[in-house]
Amino acid sequence: MGAIIQDCLLVALALLLLSAGIEDVRFRTIANAKNAAIALAAPLWWWASGLALWPDIALQIGCAAIVFALFIAVFAMGAMGGGDVKLIGALALWLPLAPLLRMLVLMSLLGGALTLAMLLTQRLRGRSVGAIEVPYGVAITLGAGIVLYEPILNRIG
Repeated sequence: MGAIIQDCLLVALALLLLSAGIEDVRFRTIANAKNAAIALAAPLWWWASGLALWPDIALQIGCAAIVFALFIAVFAMGAMGGGDVKLIGALALWLPLAPLLRMLVLMSLLGGALTLAMLLTQRLRGRSVGAIEVPYGVAITLGAGIVLYEPILNRIG
């Protein structure tokens, strides 16, 4: 029964992430409702995964709080949008430390590639390269998707 619930939760998470990425590309914003849904589904994920309150869930919450605080600082410097920061914090509630760190590295690399692609596109179109608004939700979504894809494949195979 737990595996079925986990599968349903992963599908819901994937759909929410896909929706957040599309919304960020289209409107350069990620709705608070999507971020809240991801964060509020995390306790269901913990339960379905059989995590113990101590230390497992406590570590999830602690890591998520640290990650959220770090990215609030990035937001305060004007380098990232608030929706992106909330999305990262919500995802941190789902991912254990090692997958979380992989997701953050992938997100950073993908975000850098996206930024370079947008700068190059501006330059090729003959526009002056000034400040651009990068839909970082795409990089977050792709990074999380790659990290979440591995355990799904391992269960199927």
